[in-house]
Amino acid sequence: MVRKIAIYGKGGIGKSTTTQNTASAMAHFHDQKVMIHGCDPKADSTRMILGGKMQTTMMDTLREEGEEACMDLDKIMSVGYEGIKCVESGGPEPGVGCAGRGVITAITIMEQLKVYEDNDFVFFDVLGDVVCGGFAMPIRDGKAEEIYVVASGEMMALYAANNLCKGMVKYAEQSGVRLGGIICNSRNVDGEKELLEEFCKRIGTQLIYFVPRDNIVQKAEFNKRTVVDFDEECNQAHEYEELGRKIIENKNFVIPNPMSMEELEEMVMKYGLVD
Repeated sequence: MVRKIAIYGKGGIGKSTTTQNTASAMAHFHDQKVMIHGCDPKADSTRMILGGKMQTTMMDTLREEGEEACMDLDKIMSVGYEGIKCVESGGPEPGVGCAGRGVITAITIMEQLKVYEDNDFVFFDVLGDVVCGGFAMPIRDGKAEEIYVVASGEMMALYAANNLCKGMVKYAEQSGVRLGGIICNSRNVDGEKELLEEFCKRIGTQLIYFVPRDNIVQKAEFNKRTVVDFDEECNQAHEYEELGRKIIENKNFVIPNPMSMEELEEMVMKYGLVD
């Protein structure tokens, strides 16, 4: 049965990079059938899987060719590295309309076409740290059963992660969505792993993996490839292999217990992140 996973986190934390590298590792090392559905109007959630290609989005296809064209998988879906299926929701023209509605429309069409079912894992790579409107659809309507939050040992990353947990609590009972854990995309902050471990303990979840910082991630991106595609023997490729294994084997899903702002600030002060 397909497992549907939404990846959230603060803007700029590395959600799309983490999603694509993890998906490629799961397909390459663990022989999983994987799909990525990009839920960001920038439409960059699948670029490295497709070797740098900026995919035509579903919303562009809808505007330019009409609804019937969106029912043609050849027009809206591409297949990239290790057979990973790629779809980008897209959004309205800048300054016009609601991008969240694009996510709602795109997911609805994919469900009608029954595209998700023919996979082991579907990843929804979701814009920023918003928990409202169309971008909350994977949480609110149970489109994703599992949520992973990408964070780091920085105050705003933790604030965003905690805020997302508040959204999960609001919708958990009606949708059945659960938090699978926090993924640390390391920024090499002092005491980072210990801080993330305490944060996870306080909100009642696990630090499912600590991804170390390595310049090969940027080098692979410059070459328009994921780390596993760029150099499958490097240490960082095996870090993503292990993260993929942790997700595949994970059975620890919870409704989180978010911290108050005062509790969060007190915790990060203990680690010297707030003067």
